[in-house]
Amino acid sequence: MSVVNVAHAADAVAMLRNFVKDVQTARANFTQVVTSPDGKKTRKSTGTLEFQRPDKFRFAYAGPTEQLIVGDGKKVWLYDTDLNQVTVRPMSATIGASPAALLAGGSLDKDFTLKAVAVTAGSSSAATATSTPSQATSSLEWVEALPRHKDGQFQSVRVGFTKNGQLAALEILDSFGQRSRLDFAQFESKVVFPTTRFQFIPPAGADVLNQP
Repeated sequence: MSVVNVAHAADAVAMLRNFVKDVQTARANFTQVVTSPDGKKTRKSTGTLEFQRPDKFRFAYAGPTEQLIVGDGKKVWLYDTDLNQVTVRPMSATIGASPAALLAGGSLDKDFTLKAVAVTAGSSSAATATSTPSQATSSLEWVEALPRHKDGQFQSVRVGFTKNGQLAALEILDSFGQRSRLDFAQFESKVVFPTTRFQFIPPAGADVLNQP
């Protein structure tokens, strides 16, 4: 690795550490593209992300299928609007259930091994993190987070920051080989949320499934 790449590696990992340390609350819009393991099928969705450290987040998919993932600090609630079904899991068992868990969590080095990912212009992806990267991929600083516990729901997640340290993208490889790319827009930190923002009450008539 060249001297320049070493510097970039240090900067990229520092960006993620500083983000976790300094950004206590935030919200952003996102566009997500999910690619099948064989790379032949893609699915696009949009939504919003909000979080408050430690371990509180709200991940709302607006379409084409409405879903809501809420972490209240103790449990993670996943609500499927179409099915009118709620799945509940302990927070401690769901660090890999949502990329928001990585961003909002407070145990970065305890739960993940971090390393920078070098990306050059013209490369096919952030170190092959996705088969359909955006044009801006090579202009971002990327960090790969590998879960220390291998029984989670993803193999790896890569976090992309702009040169000034603002969150720009996530690329997730799940345990089934499916790849997801989330690009963020209108990122805002130091947001003051109402105390009820990260609470979830199952809608009347919804099926509630408790999972260990």
